[in-house]
Amino acid sequence: MRLIFAMCLTLLAACTGKPSFQDASLDPDRKLNLEEFFDGELVAYGQFQDVLGTVRRSFVVTINGDWDGQRLRLVEDFIYEDGATEQRIWTLTKTGPDTWQGTAPGVIGTATGQEQDNRFNWQYEIDLPVPAADGTVETLRVTFDDWMWLLSDDRLLNRAYVKRFGVDIGDVIISFEK
Repeated sequence: MRLIFAMCLTLLAACTGKPSFQDASLDPDRKLNLEEFFDGELVAYGQFQDVLGTVRRSFVVTINGDWDGQRLRLVEDFIYEDGATEQRIWTLTKTGPDTWQGTAPGVIGTATGQEQDNRFNWQYEIDLPVPAADGTVETLRVTFDDWMWLLSDDRLLNRAYVKRFGVDIGDVIISFEK
């Protein structure tokens, strides 16, 4: 019975709405320029919730961004609630007026992104290190569908939808501050 209930919840979660560039922009006068927002030092606070809404992990990340006119380099240093640390270094390249590509260790292939008005969509597949119950770290291959909204000149909200084998497993909420 629990298995059937879990399968029904997973199916329901897969049917929930997600952002789209077809959605009306809530603030069409505000323009997100990724290279401007992420150039410099930032701090972000976030958490991962599973599809049932249970918070599984929280973190603080400091980010040092450097825009050299052609590429945006982001050095992200994560500290998780259990004291674990992780570093991810992204290299992003602007491929058009509103499009981006990027790479980072663990990312499969190339991440792609698009800006529109005050929002940015970033999609990629990654081998993500995840702590196991026995204290070891296992690697899960997941896909991220990140949506970011510029809320003010110094604040950006990110909601990332996470899938494994094409099934929603949860989402990550992050608040970035300059």
